[in-house]
Amino acid sequence: MQNETKHVVQTEALRKVFRVGFWGRRVVAVEGLSLEVRKGEVFGFLGPNGAGKTTTLKMLMGLIYPTSGDAQLFGHPVGDPNAKAKLGFLPESPYFYDYLTSREFLAFYGHLFGLWGATLNKRVDELLELVGMTHACDLQLRKFSKGMLQRVGIAQALINDPELVILDEPMSGLDPIGRKEVRDLILRLKEAGKTVMFSSHILHDAEMLCDRVAMIMKGKLVACGEVADLIERGATQEVEMVVDRLSSGGIEQLRSLATKVVLHGERVLAVLNAQRDVDEALDVLRANRAKLVSLVPHKASLEDLFVKEAHRVQQVGEVHV
Repeated sequence: MQNETKHVVQTEALRKVFRVGFWGRRVVAVEGLSLEVRKGEVFGFLGPNGAGKTTTLKMLMGLIYPTSGDAQLFGHPVGDPNAKAKLGFLPESPYFYDYLTSREFLAFYGHLFGLWGATLNKRVDELLELVGMTHACDLQLRKFSKGMLQRVGIAQALINDPELVILDEPMSGLDPIGRKEVRDLILRLKEAGKTVMFSSHILHDAEMLCDRVAMIMKGKLVACGEVADLIERGATQEVEMVVDRLSSGGIEQLRSLATKVVLHGERVLAVLNAQRDVDEALDVLRANRAKLVSLVPHKASLEDLFVKEAHRVQQVGEVHV
């Protein structure tokens, strides 16, 4: 694989096979994964639960070994000390010794990176301020909410001032306030020049945060690129029409044009796919003297592409070899 400094993460045909069950049945968790994460971007690694996201990140961290293929960080093999020195990581379900305070917790990890004395104290203070936890610096972790623990966990991942921060499902299980706090923190990391790669199945958060995303389903990469380009790719051009006082005959005419018609008392919701269908539906309304309440184009999103790709691979079962 070619060493390009603008790519901080590169994988090529990465594959991981596990043995499961009493008979040691072989199951492919990740199959032929090739992607790149560029320096300075926020990169979302998206997919449903069980898609292979955590397995991929564990291979990048050197916690498990690929069955085949290659992965590099900063142009070095994933286990190279030169790569690990520039890396920060927060796993999906981290374990914290909860009788430590946040200051003691960060100091412990600082010692692992060779930080001591005034240098360590300054770094801990900077990180507590960055994640908005200065007010709780002397509070034991067992008294923290999950959102507070996530923020301290991210501070831990930053203790060595890494160039690349990898977060596994950082918004999972958080309430709306906690999710916003973590989103804001990721944006601050980007402003500070860090490269952030995070996995998630929360598509709205990824759409707000990411420069580029990759979608993985059943271990295989199904889409990768700029968020705007992927949203356009998933667009369906649907229009939602809401109508009042439409006769039963008009409703039947509308059904022949719409992909979906929903009745709520005297109100009708119809989903139309093309401008021609919209024009014909408006003619139906005029002919029946119905009242048009609203006509709203559907805003494309990452969710549209996600659902589209999920339907495409739905018929493919678990991969066995």
